Amino acid sequence: MVNVMQPPRSPARERGLTACLALVLTCLAPLPARAEIGPGDLTLTVTPERNGNADPFSREMVLLRIHGVYRQPILLEEVIQPSLANFSWTQLGRDAWSKTRLPDGQVAIAFDRVVAIFPHHPGDFTIDPFLHRLTVNDGGQRVVVDVPSAPVTLPVATWTKPVGGPDAKEPWWLPAKDVTITDSWSPDPETVKLGETTRRIVTLEAQGMVAEGLPPRPVMRTRGILTFAGPVTRETLITPAGPVARVTYQWDVRPAIEEIIPLDAIVIPWFDTVSRTLREAEIPARQIGGGLPDRDDEAKPVLPASPLVVATAALGAFGLGLALLGFGTGSRPGRRRLDARTRRALGRAAAARDARAFRAHLDPVLLEQPDLARAWRAEPEIAAGLEALDARLYGPGPATALDLPDLARALGRPVVATAPAAAAPTRLAPLDGRARTAP
Repeated sequence: MVNVMQPPRSPARERGLTACLALVLTCLAPLPARAEIGPGDLTLTVTPERNGNADPFSREMVLLRIHGVYRQPILLEEVIQPSLANFSWTQLGRDAWSKTRLPDGQVAIAFDRVVAIFPHHPGDFTIDPFLHRLTVNDGGQRVVVDVPSAPVTLPVATWTKPVGGPDAKEPWWLPAKDVTITDSWSPDPETVKLGETTRRIVTLEAQGMVAEGLPPRPVMRTRGILTFAGPVTRETLITPAGPVARVTYQWDVRPAIEEIIPLDAIVIPWFDTVSRTLREAEIPARQIGGGLPDRDDEAKPVLPASPLVVATAALGAFGLGLALLGFGTGSRPGRRRLDARTRRALGRAAAARDARAFRAHLDPVLLEQPDLARAWRAEPEIAAGLEALDARLYGPGPATALDLPDLARALGRPVVATAPAAAAPTRLAPLDGRARTAP
């Protein structure tokens, strides 16, 4: 047996062997995933939409449009919103995801969210960054990345005009891009008699705001009617141009007297956020009671009269003729009234403050019904209103004060028809060939 003597191992040699083994193992191990997220691959922006390119007032809506563009596929996502101190806010609709093409031709993922904010008071504010926490696929691994937006400065202006404004108790602060009012009755209020009920529904729509900012139900109260307020419904419609707020007011109205009851218009002031001016919308004036005989007659079918009815009517007319021959025609003049169709047309033109349309509806009456025109001229109130209307349309000087709704109500009332005045004799009458001498 041969014993082979091995040299003893030194500590330095063992350390060298260990280092070489570690280097080999490091080279053989799999390499870590290479980072694929580059600058600009994940971006998030917040843009405030200012009405009329002006600083908002308190309680005026400002839209924050949050837009993200991401080149990597998104596995999970979460939007972390700042506290939004000094603002009330609400999200409008759901988040929208879509595909977009970048300037370099690549296709990326687009994210959009719209948040409406309402500043509480004037001042210079800074909206802290929104944070979009994304889980993306980075080289085959799930990686969580926080994508922040830049801070946004938002000055809120102070109301300096002497009337209105967000802090005034009256009128209600209503900032909107546009306001429209729809008024409907069922049945028509002019056909309602004592003890009957009609329902009025008024719908107010305001563009560029949410339903919570619309005014409460206005007060509809006047002498001679009983009103029963119904429910108020509100809703916010999301459109591509922004939110549209809608509120519906409802009343049941019952006349308590047999007279014609004028119901005045209700004015609703609002602030135009586009032109930055105060404006007015109006619930139109209406009339309760009074009847619509011409409309009722048109609705009824014409039935042939029986021979007995014809004979009776002929005898009655013959007797009436004898009475008139025997006793003369010194009876009181009759009462005349504008037909319901023209009354409604004048009411609509008055509610719209359209003096030219008002005059266009009135001209045929003045030409075709001279007795009614004479009766109006005999009424000082109506005559003054007609003169103010002509001065507004045709006068060379400054416009005279004109209340179209009041004039429409006055023209709609019954008046006493007057006979035309007799022509005054002229000095040339004996020479015109028709003069007669008394026998």
